[in-house]
Amino acid sequence: MEALPGGYPVKSPAPKARIFLLFFSVAICIGTLFLLQNKLPKARKTKDFYSFDVQDMRGRTVSLEKYRGKASLVVNVASRCEQTERNYRELQELHRELGTSHFNVLAFPCGQYGDTEPGTNRDIENFAKSTLGVTFPIFSKIKIMGSEADPAFKYLTDSVQKTPKWNFWKFLVNPEGKVVKFWKAEDSVETIRQEATALVREIILRKRAEL
Repeated sequence: MEALPGGYPVKSPAPKARIFLLFFSVAICIGTLFLLQNKLPKARKTKDFYSFDVQDMRGRTVSLEKYRGKASLVVNVASRCEQTERNYRELQELHRELGTSHFNVLAFPCGQYGDTEPGTNRDIENFAKSTLGVTFPIFSKIKIMGSEADPAFKYLTDSVQKTPKWNFWKFLVNPEGKVVKFWKAEDSVETIRQEATALVREIILRKRAEL
């Protein structure tokens, strides 16, 4: 115990008081860190193609999770291109041949390549279904270049570090949502068929092994 100049003794802080102050300070720090953590944006999990949401032809949000576990051939399509009819018919044949149990063609119209996709979603859907007999999913018209690029399609182009130079580029996505191959518009559908068929075969064999 120390003495003040006037002769009055000064007590040192009691051990219990020091412990209380220590715990109180720690509690304040933990509370502050908790509040800061909640305010900071949470780190997002690593994305894959199936983790994105897109818009259907009627503007409704659709989760691509519904296609997880299958192979998907994702294509940027257009209605008024010199390659339109051939590509649509080949894609429909592939979609029908490999079946929707393990495979889907997923079409995304894009109007960024000249005047090849000028219509509305309804125009695009009517043309594809009524004129060409398409049954595979066609989603809302998107942009795939520039700052307004659709996030799901941007994932594809970032994965291969290539942006489509024209309509009907095709990206083969595996059951885990990763891009395994891509083709340009002029590439033969036969090569695509071989790769897609091999991937579907792997899916079927894996499912059989899990039974």
